[in-house]
Amino acid sequence: MIRITQLSMSLAAGGRTVPILDNISLEIPDKQMVAIVGPSGSGKSTLLGLMAGLDRPTAGSILLDDAELSTMSESALARFRRAKIGYIFQSFHLIPTLTALENVAVPLELSGERGGDERAAELLASVGLADRLDHYPVQLSGGEQQRVAVARAFACRPPFLFADEPTGNLDSTTGVQVINLLLAMHRDFGTTLVLVTHDQELAGRMQRVVALRDGHIESDQLTAPLP
Repeated sequence: MIRITQLSMSLAAGGRTVPILDNISLEIPDKQMVAIVGPSGSGKSTLLGLMAGLDRPTAGSILLDDAELSTMSESALARFRRAKIGYIFQSFHLIPTLTALENVAVPLELSGERGGDERAAELLASVGLADRLDHYPVQLSGGEQQRVAVARAFACRPPFLFADEPTGNLDSTTGVQVINLLLAMHRDFGTTLVLVTHDQELAGRMQRVVALRDGHIESDQLTAPLP
């Protein structure tokens, strides 16, 4: 369960305080697939980053599995993210000096899991990259890099997966492949999936669509029942 209560976020800019999110409350049940949509500047990516523990809110509460993210120490938050959270960035954020296999193995090594390379190879095979294990990011297409990022996000079997515009840098055909991959991984792992997107096709395949505007929730609509 993700439980957000009276969440606000402001940033200092040009000598003044700029509100990004204003008093947002939201609950997301386990295993639900949720799209966060809205115009640019509405606060979508900020909300996603706060839910993933990548930033601290100005006010309010964020609970994942009854753990309060906003009051954790940095070291405790890092351990929690490593154990519970997978995150897919729009710009992939692969480590350029590591191969595809090594990129996926990193979170496994950090968590102390044995057989990290074998697990990483299995994940890359599951996303159709069994023949690209030893390739560096620069040797991979955008779609291949995103698939490596998806495999890395699922490496530690996180109960929560967050994705920021996962198809934003991809052509339509490759985007559909990544959408299908996310849905298949969600089905196989039972992960709670929350993503930010401008892609209406992707949003329409989620179970719930939350629309933001000017830092507020404009609408919150169930599009399909929980499985």
